[in-house]
Amino acid sequence: MVDFTRPDAVAANVRAAVDAGIPSVVGTTGWEPAEFASAPVVVFYAPNFAIGAVLMMRFAEQARPHMDAVEIVELHADTKRDAPSGTALATAARLGGDVPIHSIRLPGLVAHQEVILGARGQTLSLRHDTTSREAFVPGILLAVRRVGDLPPGLTTGLEAIL
Repeated sequence: MVDFTRPDAVAANVRAAVDAGIPSVVGTTGWEPAEFASAPVVVFYAPNFAIGAVLMMRFAEQARPHMDAVEIVELHADTKRDAPSGTALATAARLGGDVPIHSIRLPGLVAHQEVILGARGQTLSLRHDTTSREAFVPGILLAVRRVGDLPPGLTTGLEAIL
């Protein structure tokens, strides 16, 4: 089962799949997947399926110990229901949790995130821009192909299968 629905519908969809013994690949953000941690089938959840976004998070995590401060700016279409985005929250968690997040919702955007790190006399900006939803397809296909290789229960993040 692949779910990219709404935060208020996803948990019931995943529960129905689990009850039917069907593995799930979930990209819906704005919900709490922890209840599926010990599900008897695979529940794979990724806050972002763009491989470039996953790499941006990884690079930011590598840079964080060398910089004094960090903030996240995330921009999405005005139709995105959650703010901050799941990607911004996942990035903040990887960077230590207490990271300011600035969320912008405007028409004309798809998905964009910048991690700005600062230290005395320097800044480092890591930015990922999704200009088309096509950017998510390789990650979704990878998850669908690899979901059968994962252990039962919740697996979070595309990096777990890269």
